[in-house]
Amino acid sequence: MRFTVEWFDRLASTNAYMKEHISRDLPLKNGTVFATREQTAGRGRSDRKWQSAPDTNLCFSLFLQTDCELIQVPSLTMAVALAVTDFLNGQNIPARPKWPNDVLVGTHKICGILSERVEKSNKSAAGIIIGIGLNVNMTNQEAESIDRPATSILIETGNAANLSQTLEALFHPLEYWIGQWQNGGFSNLRNCWTEKSGPIGKTLTVHDGAIKKSGTLAGFGDHGELLLQTENGIETIWSGDVS
Repeated sequence: MRFTVEWFDRLASTNAYMKEHISRDLPLKNGTVFATREQTAGRGRSDRKWQSAPDTNLCFSLFLQTDCELIQVPSLTMAVALAVTDFLNGQNIPARPKWPNDVLVGTHKICGILSERVEKSNKSAAGIIIGIGLNVNMTNQEAESIDRPATSILIETGNAANLSQTLEALFHPLEYWIGQWQNGGFSNLRNCWTEKSGPIGKTLTVHDGAIKKSGTLAGFGDHGELLLQTENGIETIWSGDVS
């Protein structure tokens, strides 16, 4: 995959900007990346806010041209989480993927991912927009102001990082894991995902709005859905917050 990067000083949301680009029938090549040095109105899953002060965190969206079915999108998000995990592990940061779309260090979130499918229009190809927010230079003070435990590359290593260089370093693992997904879907991710996010049998509670389900991890389905062993048998979970 060839990545083409366009940087912006300030955007409300890289995903929203990319969707607007597509809605206006502007051409968008496979591998296009829109990155911003400041994001003012980004969002994560369940419409949670994801904001980033200037030159603090890495916020970008990647366009992947594909005609895949909607049911395959969650496992692409998981492939990207594995890519970010590999990158952070290479920086001696003990990161691990968390189902369905986060990367953690211990119990603290360091990266969130939001994938959105876009339909084919007159001039634009169908595909998936993958939004990635990686905490790079967030300080302890900034992390403490967030309503959930958070961390960053700076907090974990003591060293600030250049956003452009960090993005460039992510391209190799992104290319590898997206390639794995393209060549075999979740089946090509299953072993690594289970090893890094497991273990099988660990106790879980899944919150999805007002619904709460508890049990143990039984594994993952053909498209990355979580299989929860409950007292009523194995239940299939497609979304939710896991604790």
